[in-house]
Amino acid sequence: MKVVVIDDATEIIEVVSLCFQLRWSGAEVLAANDGAKGLELIEKENPDVVILDVGLPDMDGFQVLREIRRFSRVPVIMLTVKNEDTDIAKGLELGADDYVTKPFSHIELIARVQAVLRRARGEAVSSEEKPFVSGKLKVDFARNEVTVDGKPVKLTSTEYKLLYHLIKNEGRLLSHESLLTKACGEAYRDARDLLRVHIQHLRQKLGDNLESPRIIVTEHGMGYKFVRPT
Repeated sequence: MKVVVIDDATEIIEVVSLCFQLRWSGAEVLAANDGAKGLELIEKENPDVVILDVGLPDMDGFQVLREIRRFSRVPVIMLTVKNEDTDIAKGLELGADDYVTKPFSHIELIARVQAVLRRARGEAVSSEEKPFVSGKLKVDFARNEVTVDGKPVKLTSTEYKLLYHLIKNEGRLLSHESLLTKACGEAYRDARDLLRVHIQHLRQKLGDNLESPRIIVTEHGMGYKFVRPT
């Protein structure tokens, strides 16, 4: 496995490298200390996962993430300062797959990497499985493609997994814990704030009413359910 770390702090690069040496000895860790070099490294090396700091000397991590998403769907984990919720929300909105707050332990970082890699691989879907079509929404499960009113909708791997499980349980309430476990893994079963952010972005992309959702409906304190759009 190949990992690209983009961070201008030498000590962070050393910590990340040590994390993989201790917990994932077969991984190759490549590093860049600014955004431009990081983008070049990603294009050249085609890594399995990117660990990207928000604060970089030449451009911020959000700009780097925007550029990554122009040419790659590689899983990206953002490194943020503790309790910077606005950074977390912005990163997820731009297509980050997860975040880790500093300081972090090697166990936490590796667990997050394993989780985003599992989500990126997705679930095996039969090529014979029929697309879901209702109203303006179409989801082709065999191709992992989503369109609204005939226009392609770009979902992150987590957003797609959430939509997949919601549609497959149409009309049924799915608890926060169930959705988080299915889409993100067991380690995230209590991350309700993270789930709210993903659901909000998914609603926006599907054209759902954010003030009074009609497709992904909230059952307060319990979870969410999918209602077939008309």
